Amino acid sequence: MSRKKTPLHVVSRKPGASGQKDAGDKPSLGKAELVSGRWLLAAVCGTIAAAALCGWLGLCLLFWQGSWQLLYHPAATVASTPANAGLTFDPVAFAVTDTGVSRLKGWWIPAAQGAQRTRFTIIYLHGQNGNLGDTVDALAQLHAAGVNVLAFDYRGYGASQFARPSEAHWRQDADWALDYLTGTRQVDSGSIVLDGTGLGANLALEVAAKHPELAGVVVGSPIDDPAGAIFNDARARLVPARLLVRDRYDLNAAAGMLRVPLLWFERADAATEGQQPEAYKKVAALKMLVWLNPSVDVNKEAADALSRWLDGLPVR
Repeated sequence: MSRKKTPLHVVSRKPGASGQKDAGDKPSLGKAELVSGRWLLAAVCGTIAAAALCGWLGLCLLFWQGSWQLLYHPAATVASTPANAGLTFDPVAFAVTDTGVSRLKGWWIPAAQGAQRTRFTIIYLHGQNGNLGDTVDALAQLHAAGVNVLAFDYRGYGASQFARPSEAHWRQDADWALDYLTGTRQVDSGSIVLDGTGLGANLALEVAAKHPELAGVVVGSPIDDPAGAIFNDARARLVPARLLVRDRYDLNAAAGMLRVPLLWFERADAATEGQQPEAYKKVAALKMLVWLNPSVDVNKEAADALSRWLDGLPVR
């Protein structure tokens, strides 16, 4: 018998298959991955752009927080009071918070006994600079007209509560003054006259336009474009200033909505005398424009015009 030969199977063994390394095995080295120049350039540019954006946003924040100082210039120390002008007055505090803190401080200057125009009460709205201590002479002139006077500092001015001045705050402060007169002192709104100078004149027009029940409004040289002090600043060109700042004091809009009698004072000079201000032209209510000539006694001229105007106001 012939024997069958069993075929031999050759098993190939991979290096390291048995768990042991052959002596001749060498570790394989992978290729090092390199960062492309394009990716590196994009990363650098992105970092610079992000840093620039953060810096610009920081600039916007700083402008939003500090731009009010371009328009408003409050002072905390009240250096003078009506007593310096020989006037009797009472310190007043109103617009009380829920915790009992008065937001606004001011002065109540009653009309002299036997004065001719005691039926009128004037709320005096000062301008954007200083505080009540700078208005004593103006308050003495109003008192000389024989009226009651309420004068106060806006928040952020004088002894009133600290707050950043703004158009919205000023409007609210003026409304609180009206509420104080009509609610606390029981003054009829039909006998209240608003009187403002500078930026206070712009405020007086705005508030009077929303309160047609008032007796009238007196303005002295209102500012045509108050917000220009902010928007024309060189720093405003670096940020979206008109989106960050809400104050406008739109003189033409307020004048167009006015429905109470108006007395408007303007300083006369060679360039403007005889030319009616654009906002004055838009007033449809009873109005009177007085040019104050610096070559004469301006205070007496203004006092005489105010007295005539008050005497001609309709009784409400």
